Amino acid sequence: QVQLVESGGGSVQAGGSLRLSCAASVVTLSTLYMGWFRQSPGKEREKVTTIRSGDGRTSWYADPVQGRFTISQDNAKNTLYLQMYSLKPEDTAMYYCAAGPLTLLRGLNRDDVAYWGQGTQVTVSS
Repeated sequence: QVQLVESGGGSVQAGGSLRLSCAASVVTLSTLYMGWFRQSPGKEREKVTTIRSGDGRTSWYADPVQGRFTISQDNAKNTLYLQMYSLKPEDTAMYYCAAGPLTLLRGLNRDDVAYWGQGTQVTVSS
């Protein structure tokens, strides 16, 4: 059974940094469309960033995180990362690792996700 296990969440002050990791088992990340989503209480789960390995690692970022977050993938370790800088209180959420088919043409959206991690909490205080 495919497993995506996130780690690295925690509590930081505004302006701080965190790096999230997502370790995969059974499946090879290089064969999937990968991404990070987040969900705050009372809000829908939203896409934060995605990466597609098949065509040179095309990446996409949501406007609120553009320039502050970086998604990367280490195929040797079969691990996805999310480096977050200049964190803001509005970044507070449960962060989920997600995977979908590499063949997706319109990006990895929430309804296209085939596998979800269990989530890791990020809390940013002002």
